[in-house]
Amino acid sequence: MSGKMRLLPWQGPDGKPCYLSADESGGGYLSRLADEVEEAQLDTGEEMLELSGKLLQGPDATSADELRFCVHRLREALRDALRIARTR
Repeated sequence: MSGKMRLLPWQGPDGKPCYLSADESGGGYLSRLADEVEEAQLDTGEEMLELSGKLLQGPDATSADELRFCVHRLREALRDALRIARTR
């Protein structure tokens, strides 16, 4: 094993990062699953970016609860995008 490890887009049960040996040339099941999860995470980030823009530009006053929800979701999307960027 060459030691090359891929950071997976999810955490272990103890909250620590999960890694997969990246020695496979074609990618195994877990590698493909990680690719799919990363794609879904990026799609969610794009959706949150669009929705937050609409929320902030909307004609109605935005409540603190709406803003808090939006900030939490944007934080999650940014965390996921940064994790994906670190794996590239």
